[in-house]
Amino acid sequence: MVTNSDIEALEDILFAEPWGDEALDFFGLHGVVCASVVGPVELSVEDIFRLATGTDNVPDKGVPDIFKLCTDKLAQGMAHALDMGQSLELPEPEDGDPMNALENWCAGFVDTFLEHEEEWLEVASEEEIADLLVPMLTLSGLFEDEDFEKARKSEKLAQQMADAIPDALTDLYLQFHAPD
Repeated sequence: MVTNSDIEALEDILFAEPWGDEALDFFGLHGVVCASVVGPVELSVEDIFRLATGTDNVPDKGVPDIFKLCTDKLAQGMAHALDMGQSLELPEPEDGDPMNALENWCAGFVDTFLEHEEEWLEVASEEEIADLLVPMLTLSGLFEDEDFEKARKSEKLAQQMADAIPDALTDLYLQFHAPD
């Protein structure tokens, strides 16, 4: 389980120079790790670090130990929950805007999907994967699509999309990790 002090240490790393302006917050990082767990490509800690910080390179000293520890804890917890047939719970902000946190989570998830889109789409039908990704794609705020914009602006539709994410994650996990 990732603790509040772990999250603070992670965000200290994520918002550090020189990548702090481009980095994801904890919610975005959680989305990256989640996509690594449910998708067909298990990312290395270096790849997760690169995606989370928006950089092309890992620091000369390597990925910080607390980052490795926390991303491992997150990934193991998610995989264990899914293996036990439980739905994944997305992190909730203790204060602030839950929809902004969700948008950041979705952006991290979608960035990770886009990085490995080919592998995601070669395992199952493209249409099926696309349908499961609609809530994350819509709520990520990464696309200037008229239908996505309408859904994000409608409180009811946005909430329906948010509510659909845990089941979509389970279905994606089963697509890529269930025995035939």
